[in-house]
Amino acid sequence: MQKRHDLHNIRLWVRSRPGSRPATSIGTVPQPPARSPDLTDLRSLVAAADSGTLGRAALRLHISQPALSKRLQALEQTVGVQLMERSQRGVTLTPAGRRLYEQARPLLAQMELLDLLVADLRRAVSPVRLAASHSASDAFVTDALPTADEDDPLAVELVIANSHVVRNHVADGRADLGVAPARPDATPHPGVRRQKLVDDAIVCAVPHSHPWAQRRRIRQAEFVRTPMVVRDPTSNARWTVDAVLRRHNLELAPPAAQVSTPHAAQREAIARGAPVLLSRYVIDHRFFAEVEVDGLTFPRRYELVLPATGEPPAAVRALIARLEDAVARMQADAGT
Repeated sequence: MQKRHDLHNIRLWVRSRPGSRPATSIGTVPQPPARSPDLTDLRSLVAAADSGTLGRAALRLHISQPALSKRLQALEQTVGVQLMERSQRGVTLTPAGRRLYEQARPLLAQMELLDLLVADLRRAVSPVRLAASHSASDAFVTDALPTADEDDPLAVELVIANSHVVRNHVADGRADLGVAPARPDATPHPGVRRQKLVDDAIVCAVPHSHPWAQRRRIRQAEFVRTPMVVRDPTSNARWTVDAVLRRHNLELAPPAAQVSTPHAAQREAIARGAPVLLSRYVIDHRFFAEVEVDGLTFPRRYELVLPATGEPPAAVRALIARLEDAVARMQADAGT
């Protein structure tokens, strides 16, 4: 008996005896099947093909360009053929890549629908995860939350953070819904989509004992040279004011105090008898008077922050309706 080996299989051969029939193969051991491509690598191929460049595809997938290149190389190694042509102009699919792309795209679409279904089923028994900025929480979010004595109350888990953290929480899937003020002219976050909720503005307010409270309007020069209580530099309120002042080639005096929340800012302003810069909807007018500044306004708006893709499930839609009702009550109370 003689054995013959090759890289792909093993065949058992029988030597012919004189006068017998030619030798024949009587058995094979098949090669184990190759590993199937995983969904992450297929998603990378589709994103690269749709975007036309690895840079845009990496941004869409929220990963670095080198990480995307490694995924595509791993996919080509798994399949055993080249799937993409790379050039200075970008990337294009090879014929083999086109065949794989045409099968992968509907598969990924079905997986997205399945993911949404699983998430919806999970949320049906889980609280809605809401992320809200400090000012939004103080202004209207807490008023929108259900109370324990309501019939069939909506379960909500609230996280309060700065506005950029709110957007990151929604983009990363750590929150189902966000509420935060928008930054004028800011680069849109690719992981979320935004929906206007209500117009707002940062205003200058002073304790009733402050001299500006009687005047109700001050000059720009007075405004920028007066130390004030302000939010921390990462806050949207601070960013909104600084952005407007930069356009007018102005800069605030060093702050009288710098604090992390609207509540702390008002407490500090009362203690120091100093002006404070906050959302008009969080100012407690029992203790403060708004003061206009000649030629300067600091507009912004509050927005709903939603995941970039997919429709919100029923529980999230119910919470959005409650937030819109709370905003309407807030505006009515403020006379706006």
